[in-house]
Amino acid sequence: MRMDSAVEREVADRMRFALDVADRVAEFVLRYFRTDELQVETKGDSTPVTIADRDGERLIREQIAISFPEDGILGEEHGEKAGGVFRWILDPIDGTESFVRGVPLFGTLIGLEWNHQPIGGILGLPALGERVYAWRGHGAWQVRAGSRPRPARVSRVESPAASLLCTTSAGAFRQAGLGALWDTLADRFGKTRGWGDCYAYAMVATGRAEAAIDPRMHIWDCAPLLPILEEAGGRFTDWNGDATIDGGNAIASNGQFHEELIELLERG
Repeated sequence: MRMDSAVEREVADRMRFALDVADRVAEFVLRYFRTDELQVETKGDSTPVTIADRDGERLIREQIAISFPEDGILGEEHGEKAGGVFRWILDPIDGTESFVRGVPLFGTLIGLEWNHQPIGGILGLPALGERVYAWRGHGAWQVRAGSRPRPARVSRVESPAASLLCTTSAGAFRQAGLGALWDTLADRFGKTRGWGDCYAYAMVATGRAEAAIDPRMHIWDCAPLLPILEEAGGRFTDWNGDATIDGGNAIASNGQFHEELIELLERG
């Protein structure tokens, strides 16, 4: 992917803007976290949604419309607005199930595409005061509350047997008829944990876990993860091994044994 200096400046401008907006969204959604004001509804796909989801996305959209009115936007809660060569992909609360139950592992995902290519993203963890972000050619960075950004790098562990594998829910594998596959993966890894949704991928990008996998992922779940993982030195693909944000499932790793994992998935 080649960008001239003018496009690189445009990307940098948008990423700096997105970091500021991520702060605003974090402040907004935390107003509802662990409060009696939060009311939970159920969407058509049986997943929960709250005012924090809907109005959090609306807040981001309003700010994009002011600063970059020609850009396209795709969000989980409010659909798609067509635009030019840049498109934002938004998930205001990734892990709403955690959010409504008072578990602090939910996140806000902001992805940026240029010419249909994922080029940048922010994975914010508002309740933890933590953030991981990246854009092409500028590395991946981790920020904790009160601290300066530091490089985000995957671990160098070379063997699954010495590694930690995360997933959102082992039950999701069983619901998809993939229970035996999960058992195979769990047997291959030294440890497994259900630290799921976007938090699992933040763990991989910062070297605290070696792999994360989910059998069902939407484009807004994945949009920032591909550039973050790659800039952190790892890999992010669908189960076919394609580096895509729209494959319907996902696997992230530190890159040391990614192909081995793809082969396991292919065998089922």
